[in-house]
Amino acid sequence: MRLTRSKLRLYLVTDTALCGTQGMVATVQAAVAGGVTMVQLRDKEARTASLVDMARALKAALAGSDVPLIINDDIDAALISEADGCHVGQGDVDVAEARQRLGPDRCLGLSCETETHVKAVDTDAVDYLGIGTVFATNTKPDHAPPIELVGLKALCSLSALPTVAIGGLKARHTWSVLQAGADGLAVSSAICGAPDPAAAARAFFDCSEVSLHDRW
Repeated sequence: MRLTRSKLRLYLVTDTALCGTQGMVATVQAAVAGGVTMVQLRDKEARTASLVDMARALKAALAGSDVPLIINDDIDAALISEADGCHVGQGDVDVAEARQRLGPDRCLGLSCETETHVKAVDTDAVDYLGIGTVFATNTKPDHAPPIELVGLKALCSLSALPTVAIGGLKARHTWSVLQAGADGLAVSSAICGAPDPAAAARAFFDCSEVSLHDRW
């Protein structure tokens, strides 16, 4: 897939537990109806076979929406399910190897938490960077110390690649995150944990100072 910066503007990272009785597929469908532009399937407890089943269900739900589906960490699951790409963290897998396995037509994202991480990125292999953790979040309790908005701005300025901020982000942070230089916001609990995921997604576009639509 050809990644455009606009695909990162509201990037949903799934959390099966937070989706509750509504279920992940229905939550994602509602979130996309509310404006989500990219979806990452993330379930650290699931094995490859389960991720493939979930990915196929999400692909069917996303059909016709033009919203890409990315798999967290598991390249095998991304390939078997024919997802649009994979997102990996520092130390998960060598990005050159990941790119070789994914081929040229799938998207590869990489998490970066420090200046060293960003400066070391192989820009020929990676399509976008996930920058953070911006604010503390319970969704990923083992995250590195938050970089806050000052750190986000510093790291975004170091790379010409598209960037998406992640970590404890709410709709009220939209303006500040975009001003810091990120192309969008990656969110999990703010949407997956909401009683109305569609309304929660729309809130990121309805913030008082700037609309995400106005950025592009």
